Amino acid sequence: MNGDGTPLLLDVAQLESGYGDIQVLWDVTFNVAENEIVTLVGANGAGKTTTLRTLIGLQPGMGGKIEFRGSSLRGRPTNDIVNRGLTLVPEGRDLFPFMTVLENLWTGSLPPHARKHRGATLERVFSLFPMLEERQKQLAGTLSGGQQQMVAIGRGLMSRPSLLMLDEPSLGIAPIVVDEIFSVLRRVRDEGVAILLVEQNVQRALRLADRAYIIENGRTVASDSSAALLASPDLQKRYLGL
Repeated sequence: MNGDGTPLLLDVAQLESGYGDIQVLWDVTFNVAENEIVTLVGANGAGKTTTLRTLIGLQPGMGGKIEFRGSSLRGRPTNDIVNRGLTLVPEGRDLFPFMTVLENLWTGSLPPHARKHRGATLERVFSLFPMLEERQKQLAGTLSGGQQQMVAIGRGLMSRPSLLMLDEPSLGIAPIVVDEIFSVLRRVRDEGVAILLVEQNVQRALRLADRAYIIENGRTVASDSSAALLASPDLQKRYLGL
């Protein structure tokens, strides 16, 4: 449990990871409780994306603890991790451009626990993003960047996660669309899905999140409530270059 007694969903301690012989993460430690939004912030190259890729099983870890609902995820394949309720919306969206919006959404509902609720979950996604229902027969590759990001988030939600991870959801998107997406993320949390966010716009990420961890050179160097970090020019200047 975290400090206020809320049960933990994700507990990461002394995580190490990298690419081949090149180590990128040395000591990343943080946790996410149920119904909470947590953000990982830090300079480019700090190791935030590598952290998310390691958690979802796309990048093999070198050491440390990754526990989700009390069970270790170390060494588990990505499909098993998604089946357990952890989903990643990757940087760059990774949609199938020559498939329709609806077909892209369907791909998110392949886990067995999600497949049997596919219809109800699709209705929920359409209620969050009405544009997706209007354009469900349109090829995903013909959408704007912001619309594609909505498809990517909708696809992630189709797997019925209890923890949704997002990597740079505002990248290359018009500010007005970013406002809509962040409003939806708040609503998703209010409906019972915890969120782990990596976001280039630090101020926006802190305004959305409950708590934040600062990652520097592959290590967790500070953590606090988002409100406290927003109110601390010293931490922002020292670690975030703001």
